[in-house]
Parts: sequence; C-alpha cells; structure tokens
Amino acid sequence: MKNFIKSAAAFGLLLCMSAAGFGAHAKNFTIVVNSDPEEAEVYLNGTMVANSTPAVIEVDKKTAAKTMIIQVRKEGYENKSATVSYTAKQLKANPVLYLKMKRKASAAAANRPSAADPTVTVAESRQRVDRHNPGTTGMEQAIIRWFFDSDPRGARIFWRVISSVPAEVKNTNETYLTTTPLEETRSFNIQGLTYNNSRDVTVEIKVSKRGYEDQVKRFNVRQALDQQEISGFFELVPKETEKEE
Repeated sequence: MKNFIKSAAAFGLLLCMSAAGFGAHAKNFTIVVNSDPEEAEVYLNGTMVANSTPAVIEVDKKTAAKTMIIQVRKEGYENKSATVSYTAKQLKANPVLYLKMKRKASAAAANRPSAADPTVTVAESRQRVDRHNPGTTGMEQAIIRWFFDSDPRGARIFWRVISSVPAEVKNTNETYLTTTPLEETRSFNIQGLTYNNSRDVTVEIKVSKRGYEDQVKRFNVRQALDQQEISGFFELVPKETEKEE
C-alpha cells in the first residue's frame, strides 16, 4: 500500500509537470524517478538531472535509445543505481522507476569482513560505482609493480581491459606501452575499479615483434592487486616462412 501511494504520487507529479509544458519537446521522453527515502538527487549516466525525488527527468531521443544508468544519492544512504533499457513504446508511456536505498552502516559494522567474501570489508562489498562516475575509489589508482620481458627483447607491449561488469568497468581498446623489457611502478588507472569487482576484471597483455608470432597473456586484476605485481615472460616463436618450390 505504501509503495502504491508513492507510485500514485509520482504519477501525479508527472501529470502536473506535463500540464506545465514539461513535455514540450516532441522528440524527448520523460521518466518518473522515485526513491525510498525521497528527497534524493537523481543522476543520469553520471550527470545530475534532478535535485530531489520524486522527479520527472527528460531524456533526449538519442540517449533514450541506449542503455541508461540512473542513480539516486542521499546523505546517510548508499547510492542506488539501476541499468535500464526501454522500448520506444515504454518511453512514450512515461515509465516510472522506483529505487529503494539502504542506510549506510556504522563505521564499526562497515569495517567487519563481509559474510559473502571475508577478503573484503562490508563497506567494500557494498561499494558500487559506474563508468560514468569514475574517480571515487582508491583501487582506481592502486600502485603496483609492472614487469614484462621477452626473448628476444625489443617486442612491443600492448595492454587492454576486459571486464565482465561493463556497467561499472568498461572494456578498453589496446594501448601501446613500450618495448620489452618493462619494469616500473605504476597504477592500473582502471576507472570504476573497486576491490570487490576486481575479480571480474582482466588485464590482457600482448607482445608483438616483426618476424615472430604475437603472444597474449591475461591476468586477473584481483590477483594482481593482492600480489602488488603484474608480470610475465614471453618466449617468442619465429613465424614459419613458406618454402619456395
């Protein structure tokens, strides 16, 4: 009954806003966002679009055609996000999104080991980010040792991020680092990375040298963080040349 009242209130808000000309832009759509508790800020793909819930947010046609991340934030509560994808028919009906937020745990409770994964604290296990709102976790800038070598040396090193949680950590294209040998201390600089989701993120290292077969190794980011190192040695294999008849 309580949720019904909230949905009815949100719907009433939508009618009022529409009557005031909020939907004047024919090519745009509106989405009603409500939260429990109310009076939370609303973010669309990392950009604040409303100061307080319940709210009606306007989404342009191009954004509405893609998967969107809608998040609500309120002091004293954990951020709550929803990844949504609406059809044109659903958007024309002005959908209502309801997000229930959890109150933040006390400092003592937050530092206890998580029941689901004792290797992380309760606070770390609940920490959620998205790729549109980077720079909020320490793991994004975690410093570790990088060491890669090859035989023969002088091979070009490329790296990329492979993520199974693209809503939080996005996949990246190959980026050139340097030639072997490489030994330095640097950060991953993976946006959206937390210790909790690092197990779902992989770093792919590829080495390439003219006349030799390319070689690829993949490293789990959680393991690299625990070991404070990501390293590997590549024994390059010459390419086979076709024999002339």
